[in-house]
Amino acid sequence: MTLAFIGGSHRTVPLDLRERLVFSAEQAAEALKRFRLRFPGREGVLLSTCNRVEFYAAGENTAVPPPREQLLAFLAECRGIDVRLLEPVLSGECDEAAVRHLFCVASGLDSMVLGEPQIVSQVKQAWAIAQESKTTGPLTGEMFQAALRTAKRVTSETAIGRERLSIPSVAVADFARGVFERFEDKRVLVIGAGKMAAETLRYLRESGAHDIVLVNRTSVRAEQLAFRLGAKIGRFETLQAELTSADLIVSTTGATEIVVSLELFQRAEARRDGRPLVVLDLAVPRDFDPRIGSRPGVWLYSIEDLTAACAANRKNRQRELPAAIAIIEEESRRFMGDLHHRSTTPVIKQLRAGWTETGDAELDRLFRRLPTLDATAQIEIRQAFDRYAAKLLHSPLATLRSESHSGPPHGLLDALKRLFDLKD
Repeated sequence: MTLAFIGGSHRTVPLDLRERLVFSAEQAAEALKRFRLRFPGREGVLLSTCNRVEFYAAGENTAVPPPREQLLAFLAECRGIDVRLLEPVLSGECDEAAVRHLFCVASGLDSMVLGEPQIVSQVKQAWAIAQESKTTGPLTGEMFQAALRTAKRVTSETAIGRERLSIPSVAVADFARGVFERFEDKRVLVIGAGKMAAETLRYLRESGAHDIVLVNRTSVRAEQLAFRLGAKIGRFETLQAELTSADLIVSTTGATEIVVSLELFQRAEARRDGRPLVVLDLAVPRDFDPRIGSRPGVWLYSIEDLTAACAANRKNRQRELPAAIAIIEEESRRFMGDLHHRSTTPVIKQLRAGWTETGDAELDRLFRRLPTLDATAQIEIRQAFDRYAAKLLHSPLATLRSESHSGPPHGLLDALKRLFDLKD
């Protein structure tokens, strides 16, 4: 085993457990540093989004990746979760299956919204954090670069992500419009100022909303986003008043605890005069106390509620899946072929070095016996010897590369070692 993966997504991990398992960028960096100390010589990349947590490990020779049980225990320890809760919901794969899974993830085929473009930037961010944490290496480097190349092919060669649907767009189009026919006369409150909030604001603007208030704990980020997308700024300290005024609320913070408690909402509710309210809680962990959804006139939707809408979206794009999967299979085979060919490099170097050493010795003996040869003639003869050796080596080396596409060419490597007396 050279490559290993363990993880789970919205398909396998319940929302309440995903909330506990998610890593912020800082927490991911800390976990990777811990991984580097716990498993020296191994490579590791941690991918954590609101819908998935995955760990990719790699290593060669004696520094093979940790087995599933150790990676499982490691993730549980990092998040302070009983490992018994994770065992049934986090799966593990190795080598080609792990590669194929990453390629599917990066291409958006494993996303809640099929073909969503956001996952590519999340994969890039995970790779960047691993680089900064010094847990990357040649194996993960080649694998993640190949994953991004595959995602680019899927985007350009199929229509699977052509509509650029994302969680905010589905939330606004399918859920908010299910209650409100139009947004021009609605007051919209956006809590949070990250990428999800920015994308949500863009979709709301395109849908006709213009009375938008943005609230965030960090005022600088909120001001920058509000200026860029034409929203008003509200103060976090006056959140209760903003809850009272809003018709539609979109919450996308990265808070680790509830932002709007039931008690806070009830105080705001008393002044709402029974007006309907739609809350799109797109945060993981959730920003709104789930009990708020049972209040009269409140439609509260969480990430989990998007599943049905995303399933309908998946059906519409289903016809593009075969072409996308064919690209992933092709790229997976290519990557594994190149990976298997890496194992032949030491033998090839020894073989070439042996032939070069023998050729140089014979040429030196020849030139001593022909002292009248000038330098130009000696160069011509050496080049002829090099071409002859390269032609003789071409066939076995080409066979090695061809066999690598079907798996590690152990049989051919052993035969070459025995025929040419090569040492490990």
